[in-house]
Amino acid sequence: MSLRHPPFLFALWGWQLPCNINKTHNPSTLIPIQRPIYLPLIVNLSHIYYYNMARYIRFDWAMKKLLRDKANFVVLEGFISTLLEKDIRISHIIESESNRDGADDKQDRVDVAAEDEKGVKYIIEVQAESEVSYFQRILFGTSEFVRSCIKRGESYGDIKKIYSINIVYFNLGKGEDYVYHGTTEFRGIHTGDLLNLSPFQQEKFGVSEVSDIFPEYYILKVNGFNDVAKTPLQEWIQFLKNETIPETPTAKGLKEAKKVMAYTHMTRTERAAYDKHLDNVSVLRDNIITARGEGRIEGRLEGMIEGRKEGREEGREEGRKEGRKEGREEGRMEGAKAQAMETARRMKAKGMPIEDIAEITDLSAEEIAKL
Repeated sequence: MSLRHPPFLFALWGWQLPCNINKTHNPSTLIPIQRPIYLPLIVNLSHIYYYNMARYIRFDWAMKKLLRDKANFVVLEGFISTLLEKDIRISHIIESESNRDGADDKQDRVDVAAEDEKGVKYIIEVQAESEVSYFQRILFGTSEFVRSCIKRGESYGDIKKIYSINIVYFNLGKGEDYVYHGTTEFRGIHTGDLLNLSPFQQEKFGVSEVSDIFPEYYILKVNGFNDVAKTPLQEWIQFLKNETIPETPTAKGLKEAKKVMAYTHMTRTERAAYDKHLDNVSVLRDNIITARGEGRIEGRLEGMIEGRKEGREEGREEGRKEGRKEGREEGRMEGAKAQAMETARRMKAKGMPIEDIAEITDLSAEEIAKL
C-alpha cells in the first residue's frame, strides 16, 4: 500500500492483549507481551496541521455567530479595550443587515455594531477581499450609522461618539504600519491653533476635545504584521492574522477567547456550519480570482481586436491621405504637361524650329512632331 506520509511505529511493550478481541474477555484470556511489537500507526499529517492551525475559529465567523451572545461580550470588550487603551463594557449589540442570522454566508465581509454602557458605539468590520474604494465605503458606512443614531426632531447634542474599527486582509492604500488611527480636528489656517470646545460645551457634552465628538477610525492591516507579539495589541493582531493565542495571553479578552473560540468548543452542528462557511469563502475567492483572470484575458483580447481595428482604420486613413497626395502630384504633373503641349503647339504653328520648342517646353522631338 502506498502512503502519502511515512507511518509512525507504535510500540507495544509489557501490554496484554485479549485472545479474541471480538469476544468479551476476562483477565485469564489476556496474553502477556514479552518483547516489543511494532505496529504501523498511519497518521495523516495534514489533519494534524489543520487541527493545529484551525484550533481557533476565524474572528469574522465569531463576530457573526458567537460574540453577539451577551455571555461572550468579554471577548469583544477585550479587543476594543486593548485597541483603544481604555476599559469599555458593551451593553448590547446593534442589529444590522449584514450581521443578522440568515445574512449571506458567502460574502467575504462581516461587521458587527455594539454600544457600550455610556452610549458610545463601535462598528467592527472584517474584510478579506480587496476593494479600491474601501476608504469611501468606511466614510459612507460611518455617515449612515451617524444618521441612524438620531431621530428627526432630536437634538444634535444627542449624537454619541462612534468608533469605526476596520480589520482588512488586503493591501489597503500605501503605508508601512499595520495599525492606523484617524481623528477629526480643526486648525486655524493663519495661526495654526487648534479649535477647542468652550467650557460650556465641555460640560454639556461631557467631552474635552472637538475630536471627541467626531467619529474615530482604526484600520488594522493584519497581513502587514511580522508575527512577533510583544504587546497586548500585537497578541490580538497575531490572533486576527493566524488564529493563534499564546499559552498565557496578556491581552484582555484572549484568555476567554481560548475557550469561546476554540473549534472543539463548538457543537457538531456549529462545526459543520463553520466548515461550510470556510468552503463558501474559498469558492467566493476562487470565483473572484477566476473572474479577474478572465477579465484580464478578455481585456487583452478586446484590446488586440480594438487595436487591429484601429490599425486598419489608421491604415485606411493613411492610404487615403497618401492617395490624395499622390493624386494631387499626378494632377499637377499632368496639368503641367498639358500646358507644355499647348505652348508647343502654338510655337510650332508660328514656324519655330522643333529643337527650339523642345528646349523651351522640355518636350521630346517625337511629342512635338505629333502635334
